[in-house]
Amino acid sequence: MELQGKVLVAQGGGPTAVINQSLVGVVLESRKFTQVTKVYGAVNGVRGIINEGFLDLTQETTHNLEQVGTTPSSGLLSTREKPDEKYCLEMFRVMRAHDVRYFFYIGGNDSADTVRIVNEQAEKAGYEFRAIHIPKTIDNDLVVNDHTPGYGSAARFIAQAFIGANLDNAALPGVYVAVIMGRNAGFLTAASAVARKYPDDGPHLIYLPERPFSVEQFLKDIRARYDRFGRCVVAVSEGIVDSDGKPILTKLVDRVERDAHGNIQLSGTGILGDLLAQQVKQHLNIKRIRSDTFGYLQRSFFGCVSDVDQHEAREVGERAVQFALWHNLDGSVTIHRTGNYSVDYRLSPLGEIAGKTRTMPDEFIHDEGNDVTDTFLFYVRPLLGSGLQSPHRLRAPRVAKILKKEE
Repeated sequence: MELQGKVLVAQGGGPTAVINQSLVGVVLESRKFTQVTKVYGAVNGVRGIINEGFLDLTQETTHNLEQVGTTPSSGLLSTREKPDEKYCLEMFRVMRAHDVRYFFYIGGNDSADTVRIVNEQAEKAGYEFRAIHIPKTIDNDLVVNDHTPGYGSAARFIAQAFIGANLDNAALPGVYVAVIMGRNAGFLTAASAVARKYPDDGPHLIYLPERPFSVEQFLKDIRARYDRFGRCVVAVSEGIVDSDGKPILTKLVDRVERDAHGNIQLSGTGILGDLLAQQVKQHLNIKRIRSDTFGYLQRSFFGCVSDVDQHEAREVGERAVQFALWHNLDGSVTIHRTGNYSVDYRLSPLGEIAGKTRTMPDEFIHDEGNDVTDTFLFYVRPLLGSGLQSPHRLRAPRVAKILKKEE
């Protein structure tokens, strides 16, 4: 017997350039099924559910949904709230009152945990209900998945930004340090390696949170690259830690900001980049030193979206609906690489995803801990999509000097 009732879809956590593709995939696919009476969207994620802040997406035009699908950031807006058992019980109470029988939540590992708890509440109450988590995160840190929607576009931004940074640094040589998002996983920072085309291209050094960071070794590495190339471009993950697992930021500054959850504020401050640049100024005799922090630009950048990322984000939304309505299943949609390049979508148990964090595997990281391997480049390139721009250099020979001949 078909389970009849409403669909509710929500978005949680940080926005991405393609999260709306998943939203549109859920809405359009749901509207094909006769047992779906309405399709609701929760404004501001789980907070919107608690407050009954719903949009009736059954009445949204297909044309406008497609336009929203190609627009970055969260069309339904988002929230950083992490629901506990009590919170999820209230969510379930609201959904039950509105006859919601299908719940789709687009987000990261915390969102998967929310779906798991709400689903357990429905089971305890004997309420017929389907709940599916749809993957999303630019950090690419969801376990089981080969990669996650949102990462490909953010990685494309990082790669292209470093192409520009490297060209700038080649024109006016010096040391350039860029700090990139990634508290525990270095996938985004690693994508900077795609910028390299010629043997002397940067980034010349890449530091990830998966390997202990030493300021002393950092300075030695820069000295060696600078002496070799006459310049040095560096990519650093915001979450780099020392050999004891202590954030480097806490070793370079006396007081640090913390977010609402008590975590050290890493993104959007610019402090780490400034402090690392200061270390280079103090200890190395190099005049031109610059630093940048890639805070939030890559999350919802309009002009740098991977078409592969877009297509997969749409499909995970569609497949979530198919798993729930065709097959009566709960779980988390996961992406699995099946070829070079192709993927398949499967449904994994929520308990395997919820609350867990994936990090860069050893085979992706260079033995010295300051670069990535060709294995990583083979992994990441298809995710960046088509039409990635490539720089070129002048190849004309130099003209012989007349007045400035060497004696």
